[in-house]
Amino acid sequence: MTMQAVSIKIPDSMVEYTAVQNEGEELMRNAMILFPYIQNETISHGKAAQILGINKLDLIAMYSTLGIPYLDQTKEELESDISVIKNLRSCPA
Repeated sequence: MTMQAVSIKIPDSMVEYTAVQNEGEELMRNAMILFPYIQNETISHGKAAQILGINKLDLIAMYSTLGIPYLDQTKEELESDISVIKNLRSCPA
């Protein structure tokens, strides 16, 4: 994968936290840059993983270690979805 350097404006007090020590930290930083675009549905997890050059499941696992869930449904929303699926299965074809 080819890489390119970019320049961004950040607060002075943030500079000390931007230096990455290894490829893992660089990958994590880049994944976090992409996360808002996943969240607002500009790109998918699969597309973000492709951009980062990793497997989708690895990206999902990485976000999970940061406490970012792959599915962000409430319990009620999940139960509603399950109910809909059960009703669809019981309908004659």
